[in-house]
Amino acid sequence: MEHKIIVVGIGPGSPDYILPVASRIIADAKVIAGSKRALATFAPDHAITKVIDNDLKGVLTFIAASLRDNDVVVMVSGDPGFYSFLATLKTKFSSAQITVIPGISSMQLAFARITDIWQDAVLISMHGRQAKDIDLNYAPEKKLGILTDFEQNPLYIANLLLEHGWPLHSKVWLCANLSYENEKIKHLTLGEIKEVDGFTHCVMVVAI
Repeated sequence: MEHKIIVVGIGPGSPDYILPVASRIIADAKVIAGSKRALATFAPDHAITKVIDNDLKGVLTFIAASLRDNDVVVMVSGDPGFYSFLATLKTKFSSAQITVIPGISSMQLAFARITDIWQDAVLISMHGRQAKDIDLNYAPEKKLGILTDFEQNPLYIANLLLEHGWPLHSKVWLCANLSYENEKIKHLTLGEIKEVDGFTHCVMVVAI
């Protein structure tokens, strides 16, 4: 029988937000890969582990070698279909070799926290990526959900959105450390973001 790569979404971080099916698969894993934090939180003691770090070629080589004898569980934050390591895996392995278990994304949880729908939002990652002008451009009733990073932080993004025509009074929610005890959510306007710090890696929701 050909062994599989099982890509498991572990949600935004807290064990409270991981699906039961994902927990069962992780608990039974013989070989498992994930971030240091994910491995420390979820990996079973009996499993062979591999940290997913900047050496992506090394991680892919480890997975390919491990598939000769075992299924390989790959833990990814949030949902595998939303800016995860799944995209990298699909450059080397076929869809037939991969099984995907969904998870709750930080974006999904952010919209839940602010009690809003996200089916009508433009979802963007600016976490190590550049956004397209068409996504940033202002339009009436437009809504954005943005993943930020240290450099492309809320202040940087606010200035960028103002350049793309968004009004100063546009509503903003900054959602950091979602699902953890130190979760923080702040509601303000684009014009007020210059007065805020402590929200670098977060989900930023912008709407009129």
